[in-house]
Amino acid sequence: MAAAGAVTGLVRGGCRHRASATAVLLSPLRAALGLPVCRLKSSVSFLTRPDQPNLAYHKLKGRNPGVIFLPGFNSNMNGQKATALEDFCNSLGHAFVRFDYTGCGSSDGKFEECTFGKWRKDVLCILDELTDGPQILVGSSMGGWLMLHAAIARPDKVAALVGVAAAADYLVTTFKQLPIEVQNEIEEKGEWRFPTKHNEEGYYSLRYNIIQEAENHCLLNSPIPITCPIRLIHGMKDSDVPWQISMQVADRVLSKDVDVILRKTGQHRMSEKEDLKLLVNTVDDLIDKLATFS
Repeated sequence: MAAAGAVTGLVRGGCRHRASATAVLLSPLRAALGLPVCRLKSSVSFLTRPDQPNLAYHKLKGRNPGVIFLPGFNSNMNGQKATALEDFCNSLGHAFVRFDYTGCGSSDGKFEECTFGKWRKDVLCILDELTDGPQILVGSSMGGWLMLHAAIARPDKVAALVGVAAAADYLVTTFKQLPIEVQNEIEEKGEWRFPTKHNEEGYYSLRYNIIQEAENHCLLNSPIPITCPIRLIHGMKDSDVPWQISMQVADRVLSKDVDVILRKTGQHRMSEKEDLKLLVNTVDDLIDKLATFS
């Protein structure tokens, strides 16, 4: 893997060339460095679905492999990782899509009525309706769990995976680690106040049936039938999703081309300047790898 911040790619005359990272600094990185920020203005589009809520998305047209960003739980497509990848793909001339799940961000639907299975369908709709050819999926937290399901369901279309604090099975395993009397109380009340430091209330209010439904999508109890290249980035200071989960994913997938990249000081969101550089360079390396074997 290229060293963080070393080199990125540019497109000239239909061929891919290497260039200094300073030539294509990402807008979030430029802001962090106190440099002028130049971003293309992008408007929200909607994927209309007759039998399901419409999904909000941003799309860049470009060459393959394309890149799709999958946000985390109760998150949206406007985070720093998503926009940094969009800037990078724009500089490189590759296709890119970021989107909001049902009930999140600008998409239609009610969050409290959603399930993991519904969000899985959202990802597959984005893959099927908005992209052509091979895609690299970048999944953050719960998005890392969803990307695994997408790779299983669409093996001919998902060319590679990048997990950032991938939270495979995490909602279910966290619930099952609670004392049995607490589990019973949550079941009786029908609500779980899942602790979080990412909103003002200090918790997410989850219906009990979202936990029940999520059990149907657990992956870590058996081999995971994915054979494409996989890169799993995780911060060792992640207080939300333990980095050992990425190790479990690496152990369970059938792919032999798997790297786990641990950042000693990395937090859950992995949105610091050096974290973003690492993410972009990891995607860049996979694009190179896929181009070599195409």
